[in-house]
Amino acid sequence: MEAEELFRQYAAGERNFKGITLVGIDLTGADLSNANFTRASLRNVILKDANLSGVNFREVIFTDTHLSGSNLSEANLISTNLVKANLTNANLSGANLRGSNSREANLSEADLSGANLTEANLSQANLTKANLSECTMIRVNLIRSILSDSNLESANLTNALMNESILQRANMMHGILSGAMLSGSNLSGADLSKSTTIGATLSEANLSGAKLRTTNASWTTLRGANLCEANLFRAKLSWSNLTGAKLMKAVLIDAKLNKTNLRDVQMSGAIMPDGTTFP
Repeated sequence: MEAEELFRQYAAGERNFKGITLVGIDLTGADLSNANFTRASLRNVILKDANLSGVNFREVIFTDTHLSGSNLSEANLISTNLVKANLTNANLSGANLRGSNSREANLSEADLSGANLTEANLSQANLTKANLSECTMIRVNLIRSILSDSNLESANLTNALMNESILQRANMMHGILSGAMLSGSNLSGADLSKSTTIGATLSEANLSGAKLRTTNASWTTLRGANLCEANLFRAKLSWSNLTGAKLMKAVLIDAKLNKTNLRDVQMSGAIMPDGTTFP
């Protein structure tokens, strides 16, 4: 179908475009809100700045599609293929992306607040400065993704796969990361205050300068992690494994270290739970 025919049918009141094929056409600025494109193929289509709010894109193929600046709020993107799609500055607030594949997609500065990303594949995706506040991201795949300066406040990342991801300066306050896998991830300068990481794995992770005030990190694996100058004020680290971790100049005032494994930990200059400084 050509762009002109699609616009003509939509203007005439047609909203059901289930299963259609659109390849390489320019739909910049189009208003297709509340239409049904279930199982359609939209390869290399330009939908820049388009109004796609409330659209049903379930199981649609969006490979290499240009969606920057588009409005996809409350859209149905369940099991949608967004591999390498351009979604910079897109509005995906409240959208349902459960089980979708956004591998290597560009979502920098996109608004995904309140979106459902459960079991979505966002491996190697660019989410720099994206808004992911209050997202449901259970079992999401964020391996080797870039989330620098992103907002993940109150996001649910239970059992998420985030190995080797970049989360520098990310806001993860009040987040739930229980059971998450973050081995080798870069969380330097990130704010995890009041978050829950029970049972998470952060082996060899970089948490230098990170804020973990009142974080519940019980039963967490932090083997070889870099926590230099991290703020762990009143953090719960009971039963956690910090073997070989670096805690130089870290703040541990009132931290809970009951049954914590601190074997071979480097703690020079760290401020201990009782307020004294480790030699």
